[in-house]
Amino acid sequence: MTLSIVLVTFAGFWFPLIMAGLVFAVSLGVAAYSTYIERKFAAFLQDRLGPSRAGPWGILQPLADGVKMVMKEEIIPNVSNKFLFILGPAIAMLTALMTGAVIPWGPKVNIGGEWFSLQVADVNIGVLYLLGVVSIGVYGIMIGGWASNNKYALLGALRASSQMISYEIAMGVSVITLIMLTGTLQTSEIAAQQHGFWEDGWFTWNFFKNPLTFLIFFICALAETNRTPFDLPECETELVGGYHTEYSSMKLGFYLFAEYVNMFVSSAVMSLFFFGGYNFPFMDELKDHPNLVAAIGAGSMLVKTLFFVMVFMWIRWTIPRFRYDQLMNLGWKILIPLSLANLVATGITMWGTGKIG
Repeated sequence: MTLSIVLVTFAGFWFPLIMAGLVFAVSLGVAAYSTYIERKFAAFLQDRLGPSRAGPWGILQPLADGVKMVMKEEIIPNVSNKFLFILGPAIAMLTALMTGAVIPWGPKVNIGGEWFSLQVADVNIGVLYLLGVVSIGVYGIMIGGWASNNKYALLGALRASSQMISYEIAMGVSVITLIMLTGTLQTSEIAAQQHGFWEDGWFTWNFFKNPLTFLIFFICALAETNRTPFDLPECETELVGGYHTEYSSMKLGFYLFAEYVNMFVSSAVMSLFFFGGYNFPFMDELKDHPNLVAAIGAGSMLVKTLFFVMVFMWIRWTIPRFRYDQLMNLGWKILIPLSLANLVATGITMWGTGKIG
């Protein structure tokens, strides 16, 4: 039996493992260099240089930051709950990485006549998996803030929990609206339905079918990732450092890394749900070259994702932070009623057009 036959025979086992390793490596790499891009972008907006000493144009700055994090002394307060103090950043980091498992990063590739998805796990409840893992992620912040036994950290954790409740309702309703539009919980099917760009007189991307759903989802994603203007759990001007006040070294690094990984995965989810995912114009012209389509599709997905990462950064350095009461008002008095009205309007429209019985 030749090596190629052996590889094809066991591809069903090793291909998901390779995809898991790739998603893990790309997520960490993008998260690391997102810190560099954000600092450069902020410097551009504020007319200053940004990182410029570590390597050409400062491109080795993320590596220097990583070494500094590892070399710093680990400090665990005597009055803290040590087990939960360590568990908090671990949960935040693990859940951030787990969310990328059900995202289809490209069309299927052909290896030795067999077709494989560029996805770690193509489960039929992928959307529910995403919502569930994202919900667990906030426990990392809450546990870390509570276990520190510090009033500022506890206030940051309480803000995180109230923010989660306020914005996950609106996000959940907007996802239900999306499920009504697509009729599936499978992420690969959502991507497949947005194949092409124009069909039956409609743009195929879900953004064009219901832009309000995207707007609500986008605002909630900003809140879920604790990015400005919704970064109240770690508001330095009011809470010293927020939920991670007592953290240092790599435990603090895990929290910071988790924020950037969450931003990357949230951007990928928005690209998948509303902007065609890996689909790109004229891909049918290349149907005789499936692996070339897969490569371009993966590139298309990455470009769309990085676009939203830049939007996240642009908003952070443009819009001031919300006050806590403003954040609650926006969540409970505007987003939740608006998402419910959008859900009802979408249902009536689909019933009126005969898409549901």
